[in-house]
Amino acid sequence: MRTIRGVRRLLRLVAFGLFAAAIATELSKPEAERTWQGKVFGVVPYDFRPPTWQRIRDAYWNPESDVLFSDRVFGVGWAVNLYKAKTLMEVGFRRLMATREAMPIRMPLRRERPAEKPGVVTVQE
Repeated sequence: MRTIRGVRRLLRLVAFGLFAAAIATELSKPEAERTWQGKVFGVVPYDFRPPTWQRIRDAYWNPESDVLFSDRVFGVGWAVNLYKAKTLMEVGFRRLMATREAMPIRMPLRRERPAEKPGVVTVQE
């Protein structure tokens, strides 16, 4: 239990440090050169611009991108491209189940037919 707390504490400290480093990077630039987006230590992306719907879509649901992790819309770190994650999970499921196509879900057709008794509904599959 103490190990988990220690890991959580370390992760919080690292996240706060990256956030502080991103702010310090932008504040160290002259005011005219501040873009409020970039990378901390050339690795971790940050973006403090107000998010737009287009950037949100591009980060979290982008079928045209082949990357699983994209730059975050607001804040420090990465976003998960859910479309790519869905595709990877489908491929993994197909390999695990040894199928080639996604398995369709078929629902039985419900048709009301005249019955001998009023108010009785029969279901055909």
